[in-house]
Amino acid sequence: MIVITFYTHHSAQLTNKMIKNSGINSKMAPVPRKLSSSCGSCVIAECDTISMELVDEDFEAVYKAEDNSYILLCSNE
Repeated sequence: MIVITFYTHHSAQLTNKMIKNSGINSKMAPVPRKLSSSCGSCVIAECDTISMELVDEDFEAVYKAEDNSYILLCSNE
């Protein structure tokens, strides 16, 4: 599972729509407590990897969720 955090709620909405349109199951959710986020919303995608072309440019970070922990794949600072 991939968890993507964002600086704005609008970017989370755009990304969720792009991921769903690509055929990957995804949903918006509150950011897990173990992670921080500027807007409090994240997108959870049911996949092992994600094409960054599907992620809005205003993302904060992309994590892979494994065994109740999160591995940082990339960040946008």
